[in-house]
Amino acid sequence: MKILVIEDELLLSESVKSILTEHGFEADTVSDGAEGLIYAKSGAYDLLILDVMLPGMNGIALARQLRKERCGMPILMLTARSELLDRVEGLNAGADYYLTKPFDERELMACVNALLRRQGAEVNQLSFGNTSLDLDSGTLLCGERELRLSAREFDVMRLLMQAKGKNLRKEQILSRVWGFDSEATENHVEVYVGFLRKKLKSIGSDLSIVSVRRLGYHLESPSEGG
Repeated sequence: MKILVIEDELLLSESVKSILTEHGFEADTVSDGAEGLIYAKSGAYDLLILDVMLPGMNGIALARQLRKERCGMPILMLTARSELLDRVEGLNAGADYYLTKPFDERELMACVNALLRRQGAEVNQLSFGNTSLDLDSGTLLCGERELRLSAREFDVMRLLMQAKGKNLRKEQILSRVWGFDSEATENHVEVYVGFLRKKLKSIGSDLSIVSVRRLGYHLESPSEGG
């Protein structure tokens, strides 16, 4: 799971990143609101931790813009202000929860986990057609046969499974798996899709990873009407 932290207080930003990393999350930090908006819109993150007072663009405006563009990523808003009207403003702008500074590590992680559970992050297995992906072990399962995937293969397969047959653009897969700032190219996506096709075939899966020109990839299965 990848989390974006937009916070201009360097010590707090690095502290939050360290806490998240210790709990098994990947985290990127940005200190400017306008730059943070670009990162947040990339589709590379599962959760946004957002400060209210930011240079470039404040957190309220940033959250409002994300919701205007129908970005459904959960937003945990941080602020030094605890007044009711401030909290209401943040929630009305699209934040899912409001955490007042200073906060305890346990309180932060309780909020993060609650918001991710709300997104279905507690599911341990994804299924499509006659095939499942075990999220704990990174293993593809089909009947009695199973095959462990590499980290990159797992990330690509998870996105395709979560899409439930909908198209994913190559740039979406690239940003979610390799990261917003990665030097990887769309050719990397093509290579790993090729790896996955071979592995699906080797375990007798009825899944096909279908390529659609200019639209990307999606899964099809006879048992899913595909």
